[in-house]
Amino acid sequence: MIYINRREFFNAAHKLYNPKWTKEQNEDFFGPCANENWHGHNFEMLVTVKGLPDPDTGYVMNMKDLGKIMNEFIIDKVDHKNLNLDVDFLKDKMTSCETLAIEFWKILAPKVKEFAPNADLHCIELHETRKNFVQYYGE
Repeated sequence: MIYINRREFFNAAHKLYNPKWTKEQNEDFFGPCANENWHGHNFEMLVTVKGLPDPDTGYVMNMKDLGKIMNEFIIDKVDHKNLNLDVDFLKDKMTSCETLAIEFWKILAPKVKEFAPNADLHCIELHETRKNFVQYYGE
């Protein structure tokens, strides 16, 4: 099995806020991430695809196709956006890094299969800060 990786970047604002809780509960739990005026991150997304190289091309998947999919279906929709207000597939969802990784997976997994039938999305790694990141394996 070969694992290929593609890295992309985006900037976005969001707020972590549970509408079922009081303002005080949100501030106690989420701290400055519950700021009513939002806050932003410079996100880094690493996508890993796994498979065996095609004997005709030597590729698991064409990296150009992987970049196109990532940009068209994720980056173009979230870059320089307010994730809570501007992104249709995040409507009414908590915009935590964990939720973003899951929602990105739902979009990318079938697209990878469409472009590379013998490959599978293996992992989405999403960095929210230099210290904090999540990895999602579709489980």
